[in-house]
Amino acid sequence: MLDLREERNLFSQGHKLIAGLDEAGRGPLAGPVVAACVVLSPEFKIDSEELKLIKDSKKLTAGKREKLFEVIKEQFIEVGIGICDNKTIDKINIFQASFLAMKKALGDLRQKPDFVLLDGGFKIPNYSGEQKNIIKGDRLIFSIAAASIIAKVTRDRLMKKFHEQYPRYGFDQHKGYGTKMHLENLKKYGPCPIHRFSFGPVAKLK
Repeated sequence: MLDLREERNLFSQGHKLIAGLDEAGRGPLAGPVVAACVVLSPEFKIDSEELKLIKDSKKLTAGKREKLFEVIKEQFIEVGIGICDNKTIDKINIFQASFLAMKKALGDLRQKPDFVLLDGGFKIPNYSGEQKNIIKGDRLIFSIAAASIIAKVTRDRLMKKFHEQYPRYGFDQHKGYGTKMHLENLKKYGPCPIHRFSFGPVAKLK
């Protein structure tokens, strides 16, 4: 079970609002990249069985993620979401689009957090607030893990909606990742408007 050690350390330094931040969808060949942040205060406690289940979204089933999505939205002070579509990804590259989605997620909050904990090897460029990046933070830090669930569920829901528009590709199943099924359908039907044309397997089919 994840604890609040990192967050408590920051609260002890005088920070009042801490955000955990993560993104979903860097690797797929189609669809947006989605970032999410969750905000907690010093009063926050992991005091329910549901909150104790929070961990890296990749280690949870889709059903558990959906349930925890609602729990997180209820239990945290705020939840912010930022989305960058495939056209933006093609224009500025996935690395920069991920940071832009993170900034959008932070901008989606009513109150700016005092400190941001984010997953990955890099800090958000040109961000004025205090931040700390943590490699594999979604596995290690409670607030980042919670953000990873929000980001993953939000993106999966978007991909299911895209499936209704473009049912040939199976977006409801693989969510845009380069699975065998997706690659076969991509070759068969060619790219659709939500594909990332800057990604190799799609670029080959232009």
